[in-house]
Amino acid sequence: MKIPKRIQPLVEDGLVDEVLGQLMSGKEATVYTVRCGDEIRCAKVYKDAVKRSFKKAVQYREGRKVRNSRRARAMEKGSKFGREQQEQAWQNAEVDALYRIADAGVRVPQPYGCFDGVLLMELITDEEGDVAPRLNDVVMSAQQAIEDHAIVMTYIMRMLCAGLIHGDLSEFNVLVDEYGPVIIDFPQAVDAAANNNAKSMLFRDVDNMTGYYAQFAPQLRKTRYGKEIWQLYQQGLLTPYTELSGNYQEDKRAADVDTVLEEIKAAFAEQEARQERLATQALD
Repeated sequence: MKIPKRIQPLVEDGLVDEVLGQLMSGKEATVYTVRCGDEIRCAKVYKDAVKRSFKKAVQYREGRKVRNSRRARAMEKGSKFGREQQEQAWQNAEVDALYRIADAGVRVPQPYGCFDGVLLMELITDEEGDVAPRLNDVVMSAQQAIEDHAIVMTYIMRMLCAGLIHGDLSEFNVLVDEYGPVIIDFPQAVDAAANNNAKSMLFRDVDNMTGYYAQFAPQLRKTRYGKEIWQLYQQGLLTPYTELSGNYQEDKRAADVDTVLEEIKAAFAEQEARQERLATQALD
């Protein structure tokens, strides 16, 4: 096929030998299969910001840090240079997330680098060597759904342990090969500690995946993995090896209002006594 304009520089630099075909086109990028030496890989070509239809991008960028202060100022002002830097940061976020998440024990495509808005990465295939299907195209037994759901919940937990939340996880962002689920698409990955929307995004990721698998195993609708994971995270008890149960018990104990009021009154009384002592000392 004709070499896409954005991939042409990679061909000239010897990073890509041949473009085999278009794999898919989504809201933020178009993905091609390419030959790199003896290997078949993916080339993810990010769309320009004006053409990208990813909603609420600002919400996802909240909390992302830029080390270079000049770039950070330019991005805040929205200058042409700032917009270019914002776009570069959006693209590099996926590469950074892939490395961090893989190190945390989550199955993701192996990245080979991002070059001028083109991400080269591993092509996930099935047992026959064909492109692995997305989860939304897979039909499974109830037992398989329960097993794969547990794997995905563990992956969500491990991503959080690495400080990240996918933020847009659904059956369209999971591939299935002979070994199970593989998570894809991370340009919108959220910094869990710095983004005010982190909790709601984690819950949405969990609900999306649970809702899909529950089509095959309805009992999964009763699980509460999102709240369990977030509670453990807030308590500092979450590790990549935590065994999740899917259960969550809310603390329904009523607050002891009288005790709280007494503590507030005691604090005020102590403060007044301290001020009186200071006033007496000043007169002496």
